[in-house]
Amino acid sequence: MTTPRWRALSSSDPPPGATQRWRLDLAYDGSDFSGFAYQPQFVTVVGVLRETLARTLRLSEPPHIVGAGRTDAGVHAFAQVVHVDLPVRMFRNDRGPEVPRLLKSINKQLAGRVRILSAQPVSDEFHARYSASWREYRYLVLESAPPGLDLTNAWSWSVEGPLDLDAMNRASAAMLGTHDFRAFCRRPANSKAGDPLMREVLFARWQRLDDEWGLSPTGAPAVRLSIRAVSFCHNMVRCLTSTIVAVGQGQLPENTVKQRLKSLQREFLPPPAPAGGLSLLSVGYGEFAGGPSGFVR
Repeated sequence: MTTPRWRALSSSDPPPGATQRWRLDLAYDGSDFSGFAYQPQFVTVVGVLRETLARTLRLSEPPHIVGAGRTDAGVHAFAQVVHVDLPVRMFRNDRGPEVPRLLKSINKQLAGRVRILSAQPVSDEFHARYSASWREYRYLVLESAPPGLDLTNAWSWSVEGPLDLDAMNRASAAMLGTHDFRAFCRRPANSKAGDPLMREVLFARWQRLDDEWGLSPTGAPAVRLSIRAVSFCHNMVRCLTSTIVAVGQGQLPENTVKQRLKSLQREFLPPPAPAGGLSLLSVGYGEFAGGPSGFVR
């Protein structure tokens, strides 16, 4: 992804308290975080970023940060997007530090746990969550677990193979379009039991990855789910992944996803796949907001 150039703001005196909205594209290793969203009692991506910005910019209090979406504890991101409103006085040419130097300092303090990939000033109409038109995730599964041995690691889920990718893709086709995903989501705490969880899935495909390094005696150590939707509900990708992997192992029929989208029942389905295999790859925005983050197919 091309990194947007930092743009200096007007050198005229801003009114007291004036702010400039910034779009920040982030990558992070979710292994040691209790999720993305700010939680005062836990170490989260937003919590660490808030503290680092406040310390580096010498703000009186940590700024409010809004993300394109939340990721669970252990979930990673290659191109998450947030917006934050910062004092205009911080980014003027005639006073204060230069912005590129600030960014370098912030990333150094984040110590590789979180990294700001790019930043650009945007209009106040930009909203990291509501301006986004889609989100895309990747889930990585390794067909390397010996029978009876359950292995996981920080970036993938190891399962007993081989997996039938044709069956998995046929099962995944049922989720395309707009459906009530109650059977594959954890219900929000403030919602009622009968409330629908409507989501629109734009793309879903399983692919087997080439083993160019010869890491597996089978030559096919990993399969990858790429899934794009307008938005996702809590645990949606992980619940769909575990169900479709069970289809690929022959433990569930191919029509399981289709049936459960109709019945809205989750009983007797596998638990969600481990968080470590899931990564946020890209978030879609229009040109007014700087375009999509990350890699776009």
